[in-house]
Amino acid sequence: MQRNTEQSPAYRGPLQAVVCDWAGTLVDFGSFAPTQVLIDAFAGFGIEVSLEEARRPMGLAKWDHIEALGRQDGVAARWLQRFGAPMQSSDVDAIYSNFLPLQIERVGHYSDPIPGAIDVLTQLRQRGMRIGSCSGYPRVVMNRLLEKAKADGLLVDHAVATDDLAAGGRPGPWMALDNVVKLGVPAVAACVKIDDTVPGIAEGLAAGMWSVGLALSGNEMGVTQAELAVLSQEERAQRAEAARQKLLGVGAHYVIDTIADLPAVIEAIEARLREGERP
Repeated sequence: MQRNTEQSPAYRGPLQAVVCDWAGTLVDFGSFAPTQVLIDAFAGFGIEVSLEEARRPMGLAKWDHIEALGRQDGVAARWLQRFGAPMQSSDVDAIYSNFLPLQIERVGHYSDPIPGAIDVLTQLRQRGMRIGSCSGYPRVVMNRLLEKAKADGLLVDHAVATDDLAAGGRPGPWMALDNVVKLGVPAVAACVKIDDTVPGIAEGLAAGMWSVGLALSGNEMGVTQAELAVLSQEERAQRAEAARQKLLGVGAHYVIDTIADLPAVIEAIEARLREGERP
């Protein structure tokens, strides 16, 4: 048996696409639509869930998010105390059935574009880049979100929901790679995945893309713009640094405050590509 020891040539061209998350990335500063509705869905079963608890599994498909939330020690103990047995898959199904209509109803309420998002997407298109997207939202929620985004002037070229693909969602690479196929991008190294969650960063890395985390606008910071504005400089800096370190710690190539800061990262990545670097 002979083995070819030649390395395939590195991609040295320009970036051709970005694949954006939605809540906390393009819309919904602080990522409240998923978390608050999850809290309300659990409350419908008499189980109190804190915002901090609801945020921990953020980025997963919503059924998986509910299951992971139910496995957390505090939530699991409350469930056991109330129902006398650990949460089962059938219980996850029941909570999800409660969650889904609430999420469809309320997603638009929370999903205003994050400042700078529309301008940045316009700049990327002027560079010849395509705009992909994916989400932990199921398709019925994604459709409602896309209607709202279009009305606000925020347009993408492709959007994948977590239940669109048989292979599943995050942290696997499949939604990100579906964007590569549908957008016709010839090299994954020519793509940038942008996300505010740990599973979303893992998704981009698994797909072989450059992965960019968001510290201020997303789940890790978990505050509205109004709440961010009244934080002391010290608290803002401490919390932002904790968010940056968490996302860098799981492999993000860059972490920025919000999508408004993306153009400088695009320039930096293209310089690295010209030197033959790979994600």
